[in-house]
Amino acid sequence: MNSNKRSQARSAARLAAVQALYQQEMEGTALARLLDEFHQHRLGEEIDDIRLADAEVSFFDDVVSGTIARRDEIDALLEERLASGWSLKRLDRTMLQILRAGAYELLARADVPAASAISEYVDVAHAFFDAREAKFVNGLLDAVAKTVR
Repeated sequence: MNSNKRSQARSAARLAAVQALYQQEMEGTALARLLDEFHQHRLGEEIDDIRLADAEVSFFDDVVSGTIARRDEIDALLEERLASGWSLKRLDRTMLQILRAGAYELLARADVPAASAISEYVDVAHAFFDAREAKFVNGLLDAVAKTVR
């Protein structure tokens, strides 16, 4: 796979991972069922006859299962870096999944440069939020990266 295609596949995997983590948070879907559902119905699907970029499935699986497995550790890392008076419970649920997935990559995926991981999750944030929230993602993940890398 050429590097541009791989980069697109990973970007698609990250966006899908955030969606899967959101679903798991809201519905409590069991991990095996969640992964299977995304493999069968969501990754690389067509919307209005436009094929979405094929996601790198193994990368998607790692981000989703790793984030879920290490959720307590990740939440503690994020919580420590929030401004005084803020807690994870106050964050929008989608925002929380973006931060969790980004923190997981920074913690566990040494093969992904920190700047790339942060930039990718800022892009994911732009898919759901405006520039202010994207800056928040950038700042918080940058603080996590300084600790774990």
